[in-house]
Amino acid sequence: MIAAKDIRKTRARAPLRLGLAGGGTDLSPYCDQFGGAILNVTIGRYAFASILPREDGLVVFEADDIGERDVFEEGDPIDRGLVLHRGVYQRFISQFNDGVRIPVTIRTTVDAPAGSGLGSSSALVVALVDGMRDVLEAPLGQYDVAHLAWEIERLDVGLSGGRQDQYAAAFGGVNFIEFLSSDQVIVNPLRLSGAIYREFESSIVICFSGLSRRSAAIIDRQTLGILTASAATLGALHQLKVDALAMKRALTVGDIDLMAEILGHSWTAKQATASGVSTDTIDRLFETARAHGALAGKISGAGGGGFAFFLVHPEHRFRLIEALNAAGGQASPVQLTSVGSEVWRFR
Repeated sequence: MIAAKDIRKTRARAPLRLGLAGGGTDLSPYCDQFGGAILNVTIGRYAFASILPREDGLVVFEADDIGERDVFEEGDPIDRGLVLHRGVYQRFISQFNDGVRIPVTIRTTVDAPAGSGLGSSSALVVALVDGMRDVLEAPLGQYDVAHLAWEIERLDVGLSGGRQDQYAAAFGGVNFIEFLSSDQVIVNPLRLSGAIYREFESSIVICFSGLSRRSAAIIDRQTLGILTASAATLGALHQLKVDALAMKRALTVGDIDLMAEILGHSWTAKQATASGVSTDTIDRLFETARAHGALAGKISGAGGGGFAFFLVHPEHRFRLIEALNAAGGQASPVQLTSVGSEVWRFR
């Protein structure tokens, strides 16, 4: 058990991610019955958490990017406000500190708007989990951090979603991740040559659609399709899993054109998993992208809004970004990252 006087100022960050292929196959009950496979990569945008000791006995949760703040006096039940902060704090106090509360301020920011489709909520939970792990000296490795973050977000808090985001944020880099029955997860890092890595990074354009989406409704429709054995949903998810393995092979040899071909029909399959994955706004951005050099693209995350990403030969990247911005998107190149969640202490 950690006493209040022993708490040190701690910061943590966890990267956001792009889902390249296989999105949706990490949902239960699909991955429990059939096994899921995801190819994703983390990018240079982060969820940040600072855990700061207090001397007044208060517990304070702050999310500066959305302007929310919750204050709990000694003895107050922690049963309201910022649900992710609360979920992580309560789990750690219960599981790793004998139920004894510690007076802290937990302050967070995320480098993307809510509903971005970049796994921002899960990255935030991973940053919070890793920070609290360090504060309470909990014996957790990378797999443990990812799994605990998944448990808190999906079971304790009850938010709908899959499993890939937590593992991407905890491990970082380019990963082929397998999701098996009984909560088994295998993270396979891809070791790309320097030339392939740089060409891949230079071939990506991300674009915020201007629409923040609520992924839960789409995910719930996908889950219902799985539970009812919908032929359309299951067939689309089977294809997405095949695409993940094919995309892994294409990326390993640096075949951007083949990656784009896979991405194109993977996006078609994704739209078949549930209604609402695409919208008129998204369709217009995709038409603009195709007309200005994009080889293919897809929405990152469940769909319905958030960020799209496109593959383009690097010599056409600038004109694609200009065209998407002129069409009302918010487009930019992206930097890939090779490191997952990180924690550091300071005075």
